[in-house]
Amino acid sequence: MSLHPFFGHADLQASLSRAWAAESLPSSLLIHGPRGVGKQRLALWLGQLLLCPETGPAGPCGDCKGCRMAMNLEHPDLHWYFPLPKPKRVQPAKLAEAMEEARYEALTERRNRPLRPESAATEPTGLYMAVAQTLRSQANRRPASGPRQVFVIGDAETLVPQESSPEAANVLLKLLEEPPLSTFLILTSSEPGRLLPTLRSRTMPLHLPALASDDVERFLIEVGGVSRDAARRAAQLGRGSIGRALGFLPSEGEPPPLESLRAQAFELLTAASDTDAGAVYRKSLEMGAARSRSLMPLFALLEEALRDLSATAAGTSGSLINTDREAFLERIRAGRDIHPVAVTRAFRHLEEAKELAAGNVNPQLIMAGLLTGIREELIGNP
Repeated sequence: MSLHPFFGHADLQASLSRAWAAESLPSSLLIHGPRGVGKQRLALWLGQLLLCPETGPAGPCGDCKGCRMAMNLEHPDLHWYFPLPKPKRVQPAKLAEAMEEARYEALTERRNRPLRPESAATEPTGLYMAVAQTLRSQANRRPASGPRQVFVIGDAETLVPQESSPEAANVLLKLLEEPPLSTFLILTSSEPGRLLPTLRSRTMPLHLPALASDDVERFLIEVGGVSRDAARRAAQLGRGSIGRALGFLPSEGEPPPLESLRAQAFELLTAASDTDAGAVYRKSLEMGAARSRSLMPLFALLEEALRDLSATAAGTSGSLINTDREAFLERIRAGRDIHPVAVTRAFRHLEEAKELAAGNVNPQLIMAGLLTGIREELIGNP
């Protein structure tokens, strides 16, 4: 198995190929954009572009040994780092070695399962200090088989680990300040605002926008082998993100990972619009002791539920994302006489909850404050 084809954004690929051919491609890039839209896949394609000896204005050749190794995640000069759980019961002196073993295992899994759906993290992950030190050590070595090395650092915002220490990011900062010759660093992030400003200032930003829904649907059909009806529904819910669209499809006999989160988002909206104030606290207590960062995918789906409620209140239900929830949204709007301006004010509480989740505040407290705030905006505080 190998990486799936990079889909869409042909103009961007052509521009990057021309920049490389003209020797004007920056050595440090930050690819940012919506979650699951293909940022790391583009970064890996860039790695293939930089390592292919036959690269031309049209991009990498795709047939040489270097291209095949890059596509199979086996090229010795293409290094891909991404957030992983910290191994348990490992002595600090052995942590770097254990993290490297975990990374190679994860690479094998990604090689064997290239179409991975977006889902919520079940345990804390990060690019920890030991990983950053390993990366810097590798960057200071000579390339293994060619004239350069390429480092892809996915979800680079997690370089600031859960202890809120910037040490891991500072290790990378030193590498960006004095990069070895012929070393390219490609960072990706869905939350570039969480990166240290000094990191952002030393990279060239490259925005990867969402795909058209038709392009996502075509990818699911042609590459994923999904039926047309299922692909159309997943593409609509995916909102221009292939990774997210895959999360609304069953995988290996398992139910769609994002479908249960979507149902939970509407349960939160139900609690926030309930005339019984106790519904908010009962729902908050259901959050358990999960890590607060894992709430982010749920917050994204709640944001869309609120958007759809606003569209329903404004009488523009034709623009709904969750078309199957139209009757539910209309019942809330009619039963509470909700004005679209009230829903707009509710988004402020959601943004505050995201900031608290990024700071690893207790998830039950976050949810209680969020739902209480939304409830006050939608129906007051009777």
